[in-house]
Order: sequence, then C-alpha cells, then structure tokens
Amino acid sequence: MKNYSDFGRKLAAPSGISLLMDGIGAVLCGGRELIMMGGGNPALIPAVGAVWRRRFEEILHHSGALEQMLGLYDSQRGLPSFRETLAAFFKRVNGWSIDADNIAITLGSQSAYFLLFHLLAGPGGGVSRRILFPMVPEYIGYADQGVAPGMFTARKPRIEQLGPHRFKYRIDFEALNITPDIAALCVSRPTNPTANVLTDDELRALAGLAQRHGCHLMVDNAYGAPFPQILFRETAPVWGEHIINTYSLSKLGLPGTRTGIVVASKEIVRRLSAMNAAVILATSPVGQTITEPLFASGEILRLCREVIRPYYTERRDFILERIAESFPPGLDYQVHVCEGAFFVWVWLRGLPLHVEQLYERLKQRNVLVLPGHYFFPGFDEPWQHKQECLRLSYVQPPDVVRRGVQILAEEIERAYTGRS
Repeated sequence: MKNYSDFGRKLAAPSGISLLMDGIGAVLCGGRELIMMGGGNPALIPAVGAVWRRRFEEILHHSGALEQMLGLYDSQRGLPSFRETLAAFFKRVNGWSIDADNIAITLGSQSAYFLLFHLLAGPGGGVSRRILFPMVPEYIGYADQGVAPGMFTARKPRIEQLGPHRFKYRIDFEALNITPDIAALCVSRPTNPTANVLTDDELRALAGLAQRHGCHLMVDNAYGAPFPQILFRETAPVWGEHIINTYSLSKLGLPGTRTGIVVASKEIVRRLSAMNAAVILATSPVGQTITEPLFASGEILRLCREVIRPYYTERRDFILERIAESFPPGLDYQVHVCEGAFFVWVWLRGLPLHVEQLYERLKQRNVLVLPGHYFFPGFDEPWQHKQECLRLSYVQPPDVVRRGVQILAEEIERAYTGRS
C-alpha cells in the first residue's frame, strides 16, 4: 500500500468534477449509445466550426505561422500580441481602462481558479483566509480545488417563485456577513449549473461589499458577456482594481485549446503569471493564434450575437417544451428560469429518493445527467433541497434531447410511485 500526501489524496478522491469528466470520457470511448445530458461540452455548431476551419487555412497559408504556433513555447502570461489585442477589445467593448499587463492567459479557466484560490486564500501570515460563494448552487469544478481544510464557505439562496414550475435563486444579502477571514467573493455569471444570471444591481452590490471589506470579487464569465454571449438577458460588466474577471474560449467552441483569460489588477496578473511558470511553464498559443484576428476585427462579437446566442436560445426553448409535455401530470417540479449558459436546473420537490439514486437509474438506461448535490461548494449544512435537484445539458441534437427527457420523465414517475 503506497502512502500518498494529503494533497494527493484530496485531488485524487472521487468528486463531482471527475464524475462529469468520466461521463465525457464514456462518450468518447464509445461502445454503447449514450444520451449525454450531463457534461459541459459546447455544441458543435456548423457555422462556428466553419470559422475555425477558415482560421486554420489562413494560418497554414501564412508563412511560418503554423510553426510558430506549434513549435515555440509561449510565455508565462500568454502571447504579447494577443494580450494587447484583448486589452484593446475590452476597452472598446466594455469601456475598461486596462492594458496588456492586466491580462494573463492560463490553461483553461479551471486551472486559473485553482491558482487564484490558492493565491488569495488558505494559511498565510498566521491566519487562514477563505473564499466565499455568496450563493449556491455554484460551479461543480470549484468544489474540490481547495487544498486547505475549510477553504470555502457559502451561503444559501433565497428561492423566489416566478410562476407555475418556474423559480429563481436570489442572493440573500441579509445573510451575507463578510468576516475578516474572507479573501474573495466568487460568482459565475451566468451561473453554472442553474442558468441564473445575477442582476446588474446584485453584481454591483457584491462589488461594493468586496471593496468595503478589503477583499476581491471574482466573476467567472465562461458563458457570459461579451463572449461567448450565451445570455438571454442584457447585462453590464463590472471592473475595478479589486475585481478579477475570467473568460474562456471553451464555450465559443474551442474547449480543446484550453485557453483561459484573466483580467485583473497588474499585481494579481504578475503573481498569477509567476504561478503559471512554476506549475505549467508556459501557456498554449493555439487558441490565442486562432482567435486573435477575430477579437481585433470584432468578428467575435458578430459570431456570438448572430450565431451562438440564437443557436442556444432555440435549444433552450426546445428542452423546456419537452419537459412541459413529458413530465408526469401533477408532479411538483420546478425549473430554474433559464437566463444563460446551456443547462436546465430541475428541482424535484419532495423527491422520495436521493438524486444520486435517480442518477444511477438513468445511467442504467444510458442517460447521463449530473446530480445536483455536487454543486454546493463550501455549504455543508443539511438541506433537503440539495438532494432534489439535477442539471441537464441541452446541447445535443433535438432527437437526442427528446429521448433523454422522455426517459428522465419515466424514471421520475417510477421514483414517485415507488415502482422498481
């Protein structure tokens, strides 16, 4: 029996994020027909794929471009020209007064958060600081990133009923006490998994609270504005020296390039870049090279506005219609209002079994979803609600989504009627 470190045991333990990636791996390995409604892989949108194909052709026809993209190490901060292009993009689109030294590139936003969490929180100077999630559910990938015990804490939301079978989570600001050990507040916008979008007033309030308490506000914009713009309501961004905004090329349709973008104070960027060098040596230039001309010209905005957002809007409407027509009559189910991202968050009120058991039943029928109890990082209080929710992805083709929802409805009915 080998002895492993506490750090190794922590990261190698079974987790929600490993469950998600195992599901993706099962699809890639094949062997059986799986209805994949659990992962976060973006849809393969033909019009978007055509843009990437065009860019590869342009790179191939530009002397030395392919060799430079594949044959040279990038820097620990990212390609200088890409960071300059992004700084000009954010100035133009968001009105932010930043330059290239406010931007760092990472190997995906997942690794960015691991580094940022440990830069800001954990033991240091005789105290131990924590990351506060102002409202759970939150992104499954955060949950197991804290190496120090008790590194994350979270607050339960208010639940607002919006109509038949619709609800919305709201930040409970009265319960949002920010103690001196809080290093940063962290939110995703749109929120993965619930498709919630914090209002502009909520985001500004969080920014103000963070500033008054001398901590950071981290905003994960993986699905948000100004790209990939998988948003079904208008939003305004926030910026300040105490705010860390992160972005990703993944949901544009380039998850394989593993390109994360961090916009923060120059001090944070300097330290994050040094951590990049220590852990990964250099970033990947592939995603940066593919997209740089699109950010420079503004084509990325047109692609998001005219192709990506309409595509997911149509798919969102489709799955909501299938749920409404397929779920058992009289079932007390609630769907979180779908304001962004590409997920539906379903609350099965009074579910007579743990949602993990429902997940296993669905898996036996080749339908992969994600049980909701994994999406509560830092919130260890007993709450029945955690055991009654699940996340569905709707990026698969309509016929696949239709079959997945139908099987889900059948298993839900079995669960409530007690049939085995």
